[in-house]
Amino acid sequence: MVSRRVKDKLVHLTFFGIAALSVVIISFIFIFLFIRAYPAIDTFGTGLLGSEWNVSRNKFGLLPAMYGSVFVAVGALAVAVPLGLGAAIYLSEIAPERVRMILKPLIELLAGIPSIVYGFIGAILLGRYLYDTFGMRGVNSFLAAMLVLGIMALPIIVSMSDDAMKAVPKDLKDASLALGATRWQTIRKVTIPAAISGITSAVIMGMGRAIGETMAVMLIIGSVMKMPVPFFNVFDTGNTLTALIAVQMGESHGIIINVLFTAGIMLFTIVAVMSVISDILQTRTTEKFEGKR
Repeated sequence: MVSRRVKDKLVHLTFFGIAALSVVIISFIFIFLFIRAYPAIDTFGTGLLGSEWNVSRNKFGLLPAMYGSVFVAVGALAVAVPLGLGAAIYLSEIAPERVRMILKPLIELLAGIPSIVYGFIGAILLGRYLYDTFGMRGVNSFLAAMLVLGIMALPIIVSMSDDAMKAVPKDLKDASLALGATRWQTIRKVTIPAAISGITSAVIMGMGRAIGETMAVMLIIGSVMKMPVPFFNVFDTGNTLTALIAVQMGESHGIIINVLFTAGIMLFTIVAVMSVISDILQTRTTEKFEGKR
């Protein structure tokens, strides 16, 4: 018979090995990207951070695509988080069980729709509607991309937030109601603080979906390598790093391939930085609601 101590040690080593393997895989991905991108970094240097993209003049400024990726992701979260959190509160705390059993699978079904379908609907219907309503210069815009990506991130945020709030012990809610708090006060002061870790994790996952999306953005945003004027103009066209790589990779050759790998490194870095920032915000928010600060 294997002793309990040996079993615990084996389990510990197994999970440590899985975690270490994840770190190794991520490290190899970054090393591979850097090796393929190094010729472009060595050739153009800080010119890759410029705003001009002109293949004939050997100008490969990636700043517009970098800005577009962050701009679209933040805008998508501004759409998805209020709607997703509101829907999760309704499903978890307000909706009758029969309604919840119907609505939640329907919302989660949105996650199974292919991104190309979202892109097609966004380009044909939403883009045309925004064009007619706001008198834009074309059907492509950051606003259309933000709205579509917000809808695409919605199922993740709703489902994970709902599960987090459902996991809050019912005794906590009953105790709040017994002390005279209203249902809304209980939701705001008890349920959401207790589930804040799961809610912020849902937001992080939604952010990853928004910033890493390719096909839908490529069809909607216009794939034009320029900065919006002014920089917060959601009605302008632009580009993202994912769309740039998807559009350019098939016909590119030589140093341009290395430039696109540099774009991949930038995307990798942006996602990593935003994830770290989200983790810090999650920790501070959890500490605030738990009364540690």
